[in-house]
Amino acid sequence: MSGNVFGQAFRIMTFGESHGPYIGVVIDGVQPGLPISAEEIQKELDRRRPGQSAIVTPRKEADKVEIISGVFEGKTTGTPICLLIKNQDQRSKDYSRIKDVLRPGHAVYTYLKKYGVFDYRGGGRASGRETAARVAAGAVARQFLAQRGISITGFTRQIGPIRAETVDFQVIETNAVRAPDPEAAEKMIEAIKKVRKEGDSLGGVVEIVVQNVPPGLGEPVFNRIEADLAAALMSIGAVKGVEIGEGFRAATMKGSEHNDLFYRDETTGEIRTRTNHAGGTLGGITTGEDLVIRIAVKPTSSIHKPQQTVTVNGDPVEFRTGGRHDPCICPRVVPVAEAMVALVLIDHILMQERLQQTDELETLREQINTIDTQMLLLLAQRQRLVEKIGKLKSRKALPVQDPAREKFVYEQWQSVAREVGLNEEMVQKLADLILYYSRQTQENVR
Repeated sequence: MSGNVFGQAFRIMTFGESHGPYIGVVIDGVQPGLPISAEEIQKELDRRRPGQSAIVTPRKEADKVEIISGVFEGKTTGTPICLLIKNQDQRSKDYSRIKDVLRPGHAVYTYLKKYGVFDYRGGGRASGRETAARVAAGAVARQFLAQRGISITGFTRQIGPIRAETVDFQVIETNAVRAPDPEAAEKMIEAIKKVRKEGDSLGGVVEIVVQNVPPGLGEPVFNRIEADLAAALMSIGAVKGVEIGEGFRAATMKGSEHNDLFYRDETTGEIRTRTNHAGGTLGGITTGEDLVIRIAVKPTSSIHKPQQTVTVNGDPVEFRTGGRHDPCICPRVVPVAEAMVALVLIDHILMQERLQQTDELETLREQINTIDTQMLLLLAQRQRLVEKIGKLKSRKALPVQDPAREKFVYEQWQSVAREVGLNEEMVQKLADLILYYSRQTQENVR
């Protein structure tokens, strides 16, 4: 299966299935020395996880993230970051009776046509469970965006016919549907409870607003910022439509109504627009105004109402979904959508920063700075190991200095130096210095 990698400068690859032992993500392209908070990653996963309210699936998953690689003492090392999440509350037996049924609204048929095999236990890679890995990666991207002053806020704009007419960011996380309108939130919750009793489900609209976006992100043709955002958001399994700014409403407007007029802000001196019908983009490039994006989320395909379908052999069968499912997934889609927007933005920001490094000398120095940081991080790791060796030698009453070991190190370093064209005298002095401080470290821990 291809298509598991997303991004250019900031690349991620998700892996794992709904009912497998783990799901996870590998992140590549992260500079070394950047602070990373595991707590921030966990906070975003907690917003997406199942079992968090009475109107979502009761499946209980802690979604506890493990940072397997790429982070040392709270900072990135420059190597790939691997984040792992254990699946704990699978009930695969719930699916055994329907393993040969082509479930309406699910990917069984298309997967079988493409691959000849389908993991029927919860949908495998087609399951919404995969999105936890995206949220984990997005949480890393969000931390880098926050360092640049960029904030991303998602919310449920609409569920079924009920629409939030007011927007107050402060109330989004205070209700189960993540709506910005308290009055609409109550109606949405009642509608979800009603449809759940009926054995059915509801869809809705999720909106994402990005503030403090720098102007100039995106390309004018194929990698337009809105095109990449649309591709990212449409990769979420439940999303059936994307609009930027006025979106489809623009088709009913006149040019004089839709055009955003420019002016100079007297306070900051910046060029701004008086309205934001375009949703923060022009010509495929960000304007500096808020990015405003909405996605259409389909009703959950897994419902308890009986439905007529066929088996993989084409035999008619009445089908009814068992197991545990969300009657409306909009509240849990919110952090997923925010994560995909974050991944697109950090990718474009890194590409833009590369473009702006036009001074060759400064570019080369920046590359050297990156290598220097990696060396220092590796030296720190080496020192921790030397400390462990010192304690082990102390327990076994072994001497600190080991001439045979030091002879091996010198010979190995000189051999590598000759292979890669390094000055052997410099390597000799470096080895002398490192071994000297290694002995000192071992002495200090005895």
